[in-house]
Amino acid sequence: MASSSLLWLCSSNPLISPATLLKAHPRFPIRQRFRCSLVEPLKFENGKPHFPLLTSDPAFPTFLSPNSHFQNDINKHDTRLRIFSGTANPALAQEIACYMGLELGKIKIKRFADGEIYVQLQESVRGCDVFLVQPTCPPANENLMELLIMIDACRRASAKNITAVIPYFGYARADRKTQGRESIAAKLVANLITEAGANRVLACDLHSGQSMGYFDIPVDHVYGQPVILDYLASKTICSDDLVVVSPDVGGVARARAFAKKLSDAPLAIVDKRRHGHNVAEVMNLIGDVKGKVAVMVDDMIDTAGTIAKGAALLHQEGAREVYACSTHAVFSPPAIERLSSGLFQEVIITNTIPVSEQNYFPQLTVLSVANLLGETIWRVHDDCSVSSTLQ
Repeated sequence: MASSSLLWLCSSNPLISPATLLKAHPRFPIRQRFRCSLVEPLKFENGKPHFPLLTSDPAFPTFLSPNSHFQNDINKHDTRLRIFSGTANPALAQEIACYMGLELGKIKIKRFADGEIYVQLQESVRGCDVFLVQPTCPPANENLMELLIMIDACRRASAKNITAVIPYFGYARADRKTQGRESIAAKLVANLITEAGANRVLACDLHSGQSMGYFDIPVDHVYGQPVILDYLASKTICSDDLVVVSPDVGGVARARAFAKKLSDAPLAIVDKRRHGHNVAEVMNLIGDVKGKVAVMVDDMIDTAGTIAKGAALLHQEGAREVYACSTHAVFSPPAIERLSSGLFQEVIITNTIPVSEQNYFPQLTVLSVANLLGETIWRVHDDCSVSSTLQ
């Protein structure tokens, strides 16, 4: 039986002789004694090799002929990278997938009558590099819980790596104790994401840098500044007329970095005293803004109390125009009324948080961070550097 099989193999492939098969490695089975010569180099798509299937050839036995269903499945899923979107910002997730040339993964998310969240992946993620796009924007608790259940579903589906892509990280402002007997909710949320099964977090413009240290897993932190800077560079504003303004003392480092990239513009600081949560009172201005175009920079706009009172002070001090730039547009009431009151020439934000149609006003400009996040996802997937080129 063995001799007949050997003769059949030699007759089907004239390059192989019986002497070669018997003398090479007599103790190993015949199936391990072949070496393939590639006619052309392997071609890679999306960072993952494509495995060519055997073509139907009468020289091969019938059990080696290709299976049509298996071939279609391989061609459809020729990459180990999967992107899934929660219900918080599906438009941004779709833009990220379009930039990367991929399709969003199929996922079923619904809520029961009592408010509980149900998540089921509609495709296999076994051994895949999974990215879950879900900002924890308002309603923060709903979106956070949905993210945790999505992570758990991927972990139980045997995903190789799970990255939580959080364009806006809720509870980031609760990053320290300012008074006695307060909680540090940012650390708690970081623990929840880690314990749910995430292997990595990709965040955009965290409220404070120390929030990265709350995670016991790697954190890739990218900034929305390049997107806003590119837009400002397209406007006809003389660099000599620009002044970058920090709306509070805590944002000086952010404003200084922004000013350095904006032709090293001068810096001004609004000094304010906060008497309660979401309540701000402007005291005075540090710096000169008379006759200049003031660009106020902050990481988020919530009720717009800080930035609106700061803009009013800038106009009192002689600023010619005031621009507001922020990555995250939380827009809690009465933010829209304050921003559209005529204090600002333009309010520039990004789409890390979706803006509903009723919250649009003439001075509002929404920029997309999809390309920024998409490029970061590719580099994380390919184990390339992120900070060296995207900061």
